[in-house]
Amino acid sequence: MAQRGGVQRVSDSAVTLPWVMAEVRRVDKAAGKVALKHGEIPNLDMPPMSMVFQVKTPAQLEVLQVGQKVRFQAVQENGAYWVVQIEATAL
Repeated sequence: MAQRGGVQRVSDSAVTLPWVMAEVRRVDKAAGKVALKHGEIPNLDMPPMSMVFQVKTPAQLEVLQVGQKVRFQAVQENGAYWVVQIEATAL
């Protein structure tokens, strides 16, 4: 993974992204976006906050519900923040 000009690029090689804990705040299936209240995202140098992410695989949104606890992996590409993996966590 390389950063150039503040944009994180994910190479085709195996990259291990950190899993981040979050709570689902809103799901917009039509737009392919999810709002998350998340913990620190180390690979993006981002503190805990609430924000909207685009989702690489919109089908993952089908199983998400507001208030649900999840863990996810995110990257920054072309000025946008993307969820590349998201899954529910045990209560």
